[in-house]
Amino acid sequence: MGSRAAEGAGSQRPPDDGVPEAAGEESRRLTRAQLFTLAATASINFSSMICYSILGPFFPSEAEKKGASNTIVGLIFGCFALCNFLTSLILGNYLTQIGAKFMFVSGMFVSGCVTILFGMLDKVPSGPIFISLCFLVRAMDAVGFAAAMTASFSILAKAFPNNIATVLGSLEIFTGLGLVLGPPLGGFLYQSFGYKVPFITLGCVVLVLVPVNMCILPKYDSVPSKDSFWKLILLPKVLLLCLTIFSLSACLGFLDPTMSLFILEKFKLPAGYVGLVFLGLALSYSLSSPLLGLVSDKLPNLRKWLLVSGGLMTALCFFLLGPAPVLHIKSQLWMFVLVLVLIGFSLGMSAIPVFPEMLHCAHENGFEEGLSLLGLVSGLFNAMWSLGAFAGPTLGGFLNEKMGFEWASAIQGGWPLLSGLAAGIFYIIEATRKSSTSSLQNPPGNNEERTPLMGSET
Repeated sequence: MGSRAAEGAGSQRPPDDGVPEAAGEESRRLTRAQLFTLAATASINFSSMICYSILGPFFPSEAEKKGASNTIVGLIFGCFALCNFLTSLILGNYLTQIGAKFMFVSGMFVSGCVTILFGMLDKVPSGPIFISLCFLVRAMDAVGFAAAMTASFSILAKAFPNNIATVLGSLEIFTGLGLVLGPPLGGFLYQSFGYKVPFITLGCVVLVLVPVNMCILPKYDSVPSKDSFWKLILLPKVLLLCLTIFSLSACLGFLDPTMSLFILEKFKLPAGYVGLVFLGLALSYSLSSPLLGLVSDKLPNLRKWLLVSGGLMTALCFFLLGPAPVLHIKSQLWMFVLVLVLIGFSLGMSAIPVFPEMLHCAHENGFEEGLSLLGLVSGLFNAMWSLGAFAGPTLGGFLNEKMGFEWASAIQGGWPLLSGLAAGIFYIIEATRKSSTSSLQNPPGNNEERTPLMGSET
């Protein structure tokens, strides 16, 4: 992530935490600290995603039985994201003061406890009490999730400064695995044992991982920096990248409260099979992410075009997901799954290059390198992702209730369309300005004209 800027820093300055930063050594052999870092961050990617995704197949229908409308269900999903947004902004700014390792393990602990609590909500009376407790528990879960993920991104970028996009892309396999296993596992456990068992089982798994990560995760310390979120977010390119993150997250979050209900109603599948439909998106995203991360690191000039093409492709896929009524195409299960596969790939095209682009932009604009900057970037990334994850389910639940899934998904595709077009225009203008500046600084024939003059003078 920002590999060219990081390469220069890594080769000129010795590491301050015992993790080697030489590009040649890192590419050939991983140190013990790096291996443990990979294992710890893989565990949080997997456990957080599986806990998050088990809700999809059965919670919307369960919440409806408890008196929550589609809009309320969308707000419950969105509450998690809104609290995650606020927590990420705060924790990203204070990462070095709190400590990355402490933030990581404490976030996992809170997330595991709250997942178990969520499994107890079926005993709560229906109506306002159930809805209020859903909001409260999801808000607590968001705090733990934000702490763990903000620390995770920073630790990875510190441990792998020259290959961060490749590492992030590879670890998305575990994110995808959590997304893949969550819906079918949650649907199966719910169908077989009821509401409590999915949450209690997975919450206990997360709690078991806490002491393991306390032992294996290296400690990363850094000197606090004077740089701030405001200085970072006011950079034009960073603002554009924030819009990209928001649009992708909004599209993904839209599917949480709406897709399972659409599948149950349209294709008449039982709850246990609804989770299998989610596999199309999760598998394509997790399998393509390592390749996209490698391309992003090896060919950094392609990142911008991955962002643009990924946004436009995502917009087209959401228009076809319903599909939009104006197309007059009958919705079929095979077509629905195929579009989900394409959405998973297109989301990866845009999501994987964003983090290295933000970090590279910060380096170009004079931000001090170190864990403090990584905390700012990872906090901002998670905050924007969470803001989109709030807008997506909230707006999606409302549109789904008022207009139906077909129109709601088509409208939701407007976010990535806007970000894709904006990114394309920005990068074209940037390339034009660089070309003009280069031609002014080095006018054609300048060297050829000066050479004979200098020769005659001597």
